[in-house]
Amino acid sequence: MSELSFEEMLEDSLVTIHNGEVVEGTVIGVKDNEIILNIGYKADGILTKNEYSNNADIDLTAEVKTGDKMTVKVLKVNDGEGQVLLTYKRLQQDKMNKRFEEAFENQEVLTGKVAAVLKGGLSVAYGEGRVFIPASLVSDMYERDLSKYENQEVEFVLTEVNPHKRRIIGNRKQLIVEKKKQMQKELLEKIEVGMMVEGVVKNLTDFGAFVDLGGADGLLHISEMSWGRVDDPKKLFKVGDKVNVMIKDIADSKIALTMKLEENNPWKNAAEKYSVGTLLTGKVARMTDFGAFIELEEGIDALLHVSQISIEHVEKPSDVLKVGQEVTAKVVDFNEETKKISLSIKALEIEKKKEAEAEAEAAEEVEETAQTEETVQAEETTQVEENTEASAEMAETEEVSAEE
Repeated sequence: MSELSFEEMLEDSLVTIHNGEVVEGTVIGVKDNEIILNIGYKADGILTKNEYSNNADIDLTAEVKTGDKMTVKVLKVNDGEGQVLLTYKRLQQDKMNKRFEEAFENQEVLTGKVAAVLKGGLSVAYGEGRVFIPASLVSDMYERDLSKYENQEVEFVLTEVNPHKRRIIGNRKQLIVEKKKQMQKELLEKIEVGMMVEGVVKNLTDFGAFVDLGGADGLLHISEMSWGRVDDPKKLFKVGDKVNVMIKDIADSKIALTMKLEENNPWKNAAEKYSVGTLLTGKVARMTDFGAFIELEEGIDALLHVSQISIEHVEKPSDVLKVGQEVTAKVVDFNEETKKISLSIKALEIEKKKEAEAEAEAAEEVEETAQTEETVQAEETTQVEENTEASAEMAETEEVSAEE
């Protein structure tokens, strides 16, 4: 048997490797962009930064040291320069794929960090794997801007795992919906009609505000925001405002709210303040063809019918009144049951006219009396003068007689 040369013995001592094979190696060098490993082959293995991790900012010199043992996968036995190309991240990805499959089968809740906000959703890092959460599955509500999730940790479940197509799809919406259902159940068990609760304005519409009560949303309808008239909820509230509201009604999972409480009900003492015959001042709030509504206070409007605006004929209220104008009128009707108050300016004008006529009559009577007294006094003065003249004549006659 011939003796083997040193080169032949060395060749026999080296392992044979193939593409796709998993091998053990020892780190013999670390550079900024690559790691060099001794894998027991005639050529060293090269593990580039790109094949070590998906994180482009990773510092290889901080990750591994000379002498570290690593398990890697062979990408190419010969890269054309006699070197073996290795991958670490793909081996980890293979392990992650198995982990994802297990999590998918068990519907396990996973937590990962949002690595990138994409046009159609979020790319979430989980270990060395990547999970894509479509925009439609990020939340239970449509969100136009997903940038707030960048670098945030999010929980999700997997709805699709297909490593061959590199499709690992996550679902965050499902967890949010399930959590809200549980919170809603707990909330509905502890609230009841008439209870005061604190909430946060979540959304505003033309017809009201949706208030987050901590487990479920309640609707504060525009008609329940105030005893007064509300034209636009956005003038009263903004999203994020904290509000104290009362549970008005609960129908299955629907919760109706109100801010119209008995203690702030302006009609509580209205019968005393607005009894028939009371003279008051208010502002024109709005007008129709048949009359003007006068705001007496927040929550109480009174009708000034077109026929009661003036003694003179008025075709329509806007001919003589304008919104915001202050008017003084008299209460001519009060109905607490239907919460209706009727006013009249005409009644005041009639009263003023009667008072003026009465004053005129009284003045005329005074003038007539004065004239009568003046006539009597003149007559008396004339009589006195006549008597005086008669007396003088008589005295003169007596004096003549005496001389004779």
